[in-house]
Amino acid sequence: MTAAENVCYTLINVTNDSEPPSEVSLKTDLEKGEIKAKTEALKKVIIMILNGEKLPGLLMTIIRFVLPLQDHTIKKLLLVFWEIVPKTTPDGKLLQEMILVCDAYRKDLQHPNEFIRGSTLRFLCKLKESELLEPLMPAIRACLEHRHSYVRRNAVLAIYTIYRCVDGSLWMHDISATISVSADKCSFFLSLIIVLQDRALDYLSTCIDQVHTFGDILQLVIVELIYKVCHANPTERARFIRCIYNLLQSSSPAVKYEAAGTLVTLSSAPTAIKAAAQCYIDLIIKESDNNVKLIVLDRLIELKEHPTHERVLQDLVMDILRVLTTPDLEGRKKTLQLALDLVSSRNVEELVIVLKKEVIKTNNVTEHEDTDKYRQLLVRTLHSCSVRFPDMAANVIPVLMEFLSDTNEAAAADVLEFVREAIQRFDNLRPLIIEKMLEVFHAIKTVKIYRGALWILGEYCSTKEDIQSVMTEVRRSLGEIPIVENELKKEAGEVKPEEEVTAAPAPKLVTEMGTYVTQSALSTSRPSKKEEDRPPLRGFLMNGDFYVAASLATTLTKVALRYVALAEDKKRQNSFVAEAMLIMATVLHLGKSSLPKKPITDDDVDRISLCLKVLSECSPLMNDIFNKECRRSLSHMLAVRLEEEKLSQKVSTFLHRFLVPLSRTELSHVFFQVTQLTGFSDPVYAEAYVHVNQYDIVLDVLVVNQTSDTLQNCTLELATLGDLKLVEKPSPLTLAPHDFANIKANVKVASTENGIIFGNIVYDISGAASDRNCVVLSDIHIDIMDYIQPASCTDTEFRQMWAEFEWENKVTVNTNITDLNDYLQHILKSTNMKCLTPEKTLSGICGFMAANLYARSIFGEDALANVSIEKPIHMGPDAPVNGHIRIRAKSQGMALSLGDKINLSQKRTAA
Repeated sequence: MTAAENVCYTLINVTNDSEPPSEVSLKTDLEKGEIKAKTEALKKVIIMILNGEKLPGLLMTIIRFVLPLQDHTIKKLLLVFWEIVPKTTPDGKLLQEMILVCDAYRKDLQHPNEFIRGSTLRFLCKLKESELLEPLMPAIRACLEHRHSYVRRNAVLAIYTIYRCVDGSLWMHDISATISVSADKCSFFLSLIIVLQDRALDYLSTCIDQVHTFGDILQLVIVELIYKVCHANPTERARFIRCIYNLLQSSSPAVKYEAAGTLVTLSSAPTAIKAAAQCYIDLIIKESDNNVKLIVLDRLIELKEHPTHERVLQDLVMDILRVLTTPDLEGRKKTLQLALDLVSSRNVEELVIVLKKEVIKTNNVTEHEDTDKYRQLLVRTLHSCSVRFPDMAANVIPVLMEFLSDTNEAAAADVLEFVREAIQRFDNLRPLIIEKMLEVFHAIKTVKIYRGALWILGEYCSTKEDIQSVMTEVRRSLGEIPIVENELKKEAGEVKPEEEVTAAPAPKLVTEMGTYVTQSALSTSRPSKKEEDRPPLRGFLMNGDFYVAASLATTLTKVALRYVALAEDKKRQNSFVAEAMLIMATVLHLGKSSLPKKPITDDDVDRISLCLKVLSECSPLMNDIFNKECRRSLSHMLAVRLEEEKLSQKVSTFLHRFLVPLSRTELSHVFFQVTQLTGFSDPVYAEAYVHVNQYDIVLDVLVVNQTSDTLQNCTLELATLGDLKLVEKPSPLTLAPHDFANIKANVKVASTENGIIFGNIVYDISGAASDRNCVVLSDIHIDIMDYIQPASCTDTEFRQMWAEFEWENKVTVNTNITDLNDYLQHILKSTNMKCLTPEKTLSGICGFMAANLYARSIFGEDALANVSIEKPIHMGPDAPVNGHIRIRAKSQGMALSLGDKINLSQKRTAA
């Protein structure tokens, strides 16, 4: 059913009268009453007819005494009356009295009041009897030339209705010349498209040069017509494609959006793709609504998926980067990813320049809560650019390394990861990276970044000068040693250089009595220094973070062993090794003392002691382990990561080439399910076809009358449990014996939770005096898995979300699966989650397994899970897996529903 054929409803307000009036009293009021009495009587007649009463004796009375009246209220009520009153005899012939009605409405179509004319025309749109409509055609056509647009629009719609009922094509051919106003053109053109599409195309051809002057509604109708015609007949493309190009310059954003989409569909020429893409970019930049920005940005991303379009979009990378001006983080993320996918050797330099400027803009800017996250996105994008185009790394590294001293640990960690990969991949950049690292080393504020910087300096400093510089920076960050003696002196209150005794002029003070008092001018001013004023490394150690001390010991061991191999002077060798051992020893001494907030752990003591022993012996074997194996492990990790990225890229390419062409509609997370609602022996059989499509659930219920009776007012009554909402109540219907019908109901979903839809079917049996009958329906369970999709995130993001999410659900493993990996794969299949732990990490035979899982709902909710399982070896090879699964989510419903799903899947496996 098209939009023009939808049912039009008239709402009637029914008053609660105690007694319905008799036909005689109504006839008296209609014949002899005043205007007000006739109005009330006519209202009662309408209500009685709607309730099923037959009042044939009043028809001629209304024609004689009410129809000639000129009162506007009476005329409006008459329009409702003639709509609902039976107009035909039982054998289907038109009543003779309706000829008089037809003549009365011919006069109303010529009435000087435009409201009466327009209302009458709207009434004619609801008539189906061709015998009533044909005599009124000349008067309806005359209304097309009326001065008021309300009359003209309704005249067009009335002619469209007549065309559907009788052969009115001749009238439709001739009325285009009388249409002059844009609003009238829209109504006429829409009607013409439905009834005479060829005539609509001819009409469009005559005014194609004036399309840009039409209103936005008419322009949208024209775009839709061109789209349909060109799809059905591709030879028409050349005829109308210029019109689509012109509509790209429309002042209406909706018209521009639809025209760009139509242009991409009709033509794959580079000029067409470029014009459409440019139109999308302009819409994103100029539109203020953030949801519109994201929708248009998705259409722009879809253009890239086509291989021939990607080349065209590569020339528009700089225009696409203009979208970064939007403050929304999601839009910026999609824009950066799109630019990264389109970047080539021709424009990578310009891209890097823009990204560097954006990074600098985010420095020391905290007015927006997403500034830090945006900086992370920029750093990762520059990281990817440098890996793909090594020539750009030298320009990027100096800018990014300034952020190692940033207070935002996440952004600094991304920079550190990029620097670590760059220094391993690009040998020619190592001197530059070492130089910049030494410059910012003392300004690093977070212990995690400090540990990473220590590792990079210890691993890649290969000259004597760099090694000496590392030792100098370490001593600078550690402060005066021995640490314990220096800290004890400070606690003893000995005068330090920072403390001074100053003399200041004595201020004069006045008391309440008016006398002067003086204050001593001698004052001891102690500096307001806090613990943070200590050198960074000493501050970490005093706070009890001795893991950085173990990293420091490893770094000192590496550079000391390397310095011994480089320096020829034995005295210098021993001096450097002794200094390194002294630092380790003073850190050990500090850890064993009571000065730090937390004592040193046994693991850190063992690590530092091992490094001391290695330096004291200086064996070739340990030299190889410290200076070669670590770098080899990093190289292997980077190679594995690169291999996984290539594999995922191949998979996505395969899906795009072979799966996307199979469905031309947009791919969405859609699941289909059929549920039987009643039994086969019930009077009414029903089954539901459940269509879950993102935020909507559409129930297509098949209702079958299995009796020999006519079921009247058969109504599907539904209710929901959970975060579901029924949009509208399904309309009642009548089922003939052994007939069937489909009833559709829409349910809105608000969050990721399990939900239940329940209800019943009620109906009346024709001719029976009993109460309404009821058939109770089975429950429809809406599964949480319909909303959850596998997703990916970095380890840092996973840990951050794990710390932030407050709802946790701990599920005990209860299954008969005996293999650890098989159980993990079963959980992944049951929950639609993705395993973030690398496959090689999980490989091998071991008695335990730990893995992180992640998924994201269609509502943007994140779900995290940590699987910690083991196989009790002492119970034999057939012992089942045991352990726990911890689920964390931002909402309680998500955590509980996911836990219930895991429990159910385990029980099903055990059964």
